[in-house]
Amino acid sequence: MVQPACKFKGGQLNSNQESSVSFDYDLVIIGAGVGGHGAAIHAVACGLKTAIIESAEMGGTCVNRGCIPSKALLAASGRVRELHNEHHLKALGIQLGQVSFDRSAVAAHADNLVQKIRGDLTNSLTRLKVDTIQGWGKVAGPQKVSVTTSAGEKTITAKDIIVASGSVPWVPPGVEVDGQTVFTSDQAVKLEWLPDWVAIIGSGYIGLEFSDVYTALGSEVTMIEALDQLMPTFDPDIAKIAQRVLIAPRDIETHVGRLAIKVTPGSPVVIELADAKTKEVVETLEVDACLVATGRIPATKNLGLENVGVETDKRGFIPINDFMAVLNQGEPVPHLWAIGDATGKMMLAHAASAQGIAVVETICGRDRQIDYRSIPAAAFTHPEISFVGLTEPDAQKLGEAEGFKVSNVRTYFKGNSKALAEGETDGMAKIIFREDTGEILGAHILGLHAADLIHEASNAIAKRQSVHDLSPLVHTHPTLSEVLDEAFKRASVAH
Repeated sequence: MVQPACKFKGGQLNSNQESSVSFDYDLVIIGAGVGGHGAAIHAVACGLKTAIIESAEMGGTCVNRGCIPSKALLAASGRVRELHNEHHLKALGIQLGQVSFDRSAVAAHADNLVQKIRGDLTNSLTRLKVDTIQGWGKVAGPQKVSVTTSAGEKTITAKDIIVASGSVPWVPPGVEVDGQTVFTSDQAVKLEWLPDWVAIIGSGYIGLEFSDVYTALGSEVTMIEALDQLMPTFDPDIAKIAQRVLIAPRDIETHVGRLAIKVTPGSPVVIELADAKTKEVVETLEVDACLVATGRIPATKNLGLENVGVETDKRGFIPINDFMAVLNQGEPVPHLWAIGDATGKMMLAHAASAQGIAVVETICGRDRQIDYRSIPAAAFTHPEISFVGLTEPDAQKLGEAEGFKVSNVRTYFKGNSKALAEGETDGMAKIIFREDTGEILGAHILGLHAADLIHEASNAIAKRQSVHDLSPLVHTHPTLSEVLDEAFKRASVAH
């Protein structure tokens, strides 16, 4: 039975106009990744009769080919790296014999975790009586979804539809992927073999994390970056220290300003490198394997968006407004929403989940938008990198546009008692803030447990708090959190 209607906002039609219409569901979600799952759970809590459609595995990229298996590999390989670090262990008074690992068991650890979390997601939907439909879902028309299953095709109706179709790895022109010697992160998380020498194209989060895994397990890495500097999307100070901590001491060589214009699978893999500016071939590499970590593109083909007059942009992203309503020539399509990687707003699993919950809230008459500046991100390298808000260059641009000055403070893990006790003193925290009001604009951390530490700054940015608000707060001693505590105090005193 369809639940009582809510008043629609965010550019949608008022439901009073449709009170006499009967639908199969209040909400149908196309895509059961983290975003779709989060939306479904929240929709049930709000009393909406909900169905979710998935053509592949429950959990989408994050659970099956991304966040979850990669973090399992990083956890296992990180232990190997730590146990091989004799200097660090001796400093703690620990001596070990020979350290070894079983590649297949490490891979099995990741796969077992995927199976468990996928099962947990499936069971949670079943327990809450969300109808899960296995098949390919498409928008068939206004408030209609067609589903192609093994039994054939059927059409269902819904008062609201959310498209949460996710993304897939992007493979540049000239790169041939065979899934064995040349592969994307989708295949890499399976860890089916350990190449002696692996090239990684791209120095973003994916490239950094897999360089961490491979070097910990004994592989030599060549990192190829098309731009003139490694880690171009990171704050420059963090990128600089990351090169010193995560690249220079390890068996990693780097090529910057180089395009992999042709990659041919085989034994060996042949990679033709060209100057990024002139496009002239300057070098040819022969390696055992190549990971293509050049980013992701939206999975928005064959979704039936044209049936409601919607066109994706040139990159394939679905156009949406601030409430995630899908747009047709700038105007919201009634009762059609899109979330997650398919929108290109912020290609992170937790951002997709937040978007899904926000859409359900808006459907139920409680308009909610997403504050993307306050959503944190992390690379789970050893040590970790995390950030939230603006980099210093972006903050400076904002300050120039809005007429305020930007300042920053840095604090270091080498002065933190807990980091000293752990023998893990590499790292830095950087806070970027307005000089006039002290409002925090960004926070960037490289160091032990950086991915956990970032949330204090994330919450502060969400509330638009200043360093003056945070500097009096008391942190437990001795903890790593005091790295941020010291930064807030320094910033408050200095300004």
